[in-house]
Amino acid sequence: MPVPPPVLHPPFNTVRLSHITYTVTDLATSRAFWVDTLGLQISAETDTALHLRAMEERNHHSIILQQGVEPRAGALAFKLYEDADLDRAADWFSAQGQGTTFTDDPLTGRTLHTTDPHGVPLDFYARMTRLPSIHQNYALYHGVKPLRIDHFNLFSPDVDGSIDFWTQMGFRTTEYTEDAETGKCWAAWMHRKGGVHDIAFTNGIGPRLHHTAFWVPTPLNIIDLLDLMSTTGYRDNIERGPGRHGISNAFFLYIRDPDGHRIEIYCSDYQTVDPDHEPIHWDLKDPSRQTLWGAPAPRSWFEEGTLFEGLAPREPALKAQPIVAP
Repeated sequence: MPVPPPVLHPPFNTVRLSHITYTVTDLATSRAFWVDTLGLQISAETDTALHLRAMEERNHHSIILQQGVEPRAGALAFKLYEDADLDRAADWFSAQGQGTTFTDDPLTGRTLHTTDPHGVPLDFYARMTRLPSIHQNYALYHGVKPLRIDHFNLFSPDVDGSIDFWTQMGFRTTEYTEDAETGKCWAAWMHRKGGVHDIAFTNGIGPRLHHTAFWVPTPLNIIDLLDLMSTTGYRDNIERGPGRHGISNAFFLYIRDPDGHRIEIYCSDYQTVDPDHEPIHWDLKDPSRQTLWGAPAPRSWFEEGTLFEGLAPREPALKAQPIVAP
């Protein structure tokens, strides 16, 4: 299936992805990983929650770690252009048959809560509490030196359906993987902010969160993180990489936090701001699609993900199989 054409004048204006909440089972253990090892900065800390941001982020947080019983993912949050877009978004989601509610959040103000057709929880806001810039405070840089949150990747039980819905929201497809036997999309990468993606969808049992990614300055930062993790008790948390994706051209590393939440460390993709930017087609059986160079992805990378709170995943309709490492 060819991907639908972009909607250049969507019903509401999404700027970019913003943040996500992870439920973790031991906040102190998670703090040691996300802060002391990865290098995210603490914006706020209580006995039950941590708000974290990366070095270039002025918004209060991009990650919330919330103490809980089982590892889960909360809503995917997106920043809208202006307050009026919240009402436009609410009207549009209601017209699609998706329920909507508003709350007044102390950090994001008036916030819209809704879901996509697969039940993925979504939050939208226009203004978050801002913090002073720290990107030139080089004494704070440590770990992998994360600069900013880059994207979410989800398992979807119907990638074509996800592409269609998110295209109507104004997200534009940059690259996609097609199963030649069925003509269906196996994966897609979609953006708002002018990179390869703010959100991606991969065929699989879902909806589940596959990973959240952070942008880092150079591949050497990833090598430094590997040295650090392998000598500080986190060797087994390294799942895949380093390597370079065919899709996105990104230099990547996939790691797992102490609760199994997957994080991609990511750099070197490309600009996609032109409105007539044409999506790149990949065949599912092309070995350079997932890995231009480096070891193929392990089975865990295709099968394991984080459940969304209160949402039961389902089997995908498409049963096509990519290349999996032995």
